[in-house]
Amino acid sequence: MPETTTTTPYAAALLRIAQGLMFLAHGAILKLGTFGLAGTMGFFGSIGYPPVLGAVVIAAEILGGLALIAGFATRWVSLALVPVLLGATLQHAGNGWLFNVAGGGWEFPAFWTVTLLVQAGIGAGAWALDGRRATPRPVAVAA
Repeated sequence: MPETTTTTPYAAALLRIAQGLMFLAHGAILKLGTFGLAGTMGFFGSIGYPPVLGAVVIAAEILGGLALIAGFATRWVSLALVPVLLGATLQHAGNGWLFNVAGGGWEFPAFWTVTLLVQAGIGAGAWALDGRRATPRPVAVAA
């Protein structure tokens, strides 16, 4: 068996868990913990979005992060989070490319968008709820 076949599930799991932790950090620690629900909703309103979208993004990032860490519905969750990152990319687009500029550039959220698409393509990998069988395997019965 080629080495890539045996290591791919672990690489997919590493990507999935890292993304999940990043979403938790951005949703729970940055948006909810640092800015608060009201602050995040106010920011969304200040940039022309419905303020309630801030709450939706917080929920998506926290729940999506937990789902990715657990490996639950990984392909669907990855695709569902793409619009969140596309929105972040658009928000940072006017600041320039590098994320170290004032207001943050667009390269980090754009790269993160690509990693979500890769995750959707390769699946959950090892140590994931997605890997569990929904139905039991047939059992051979002795005659």
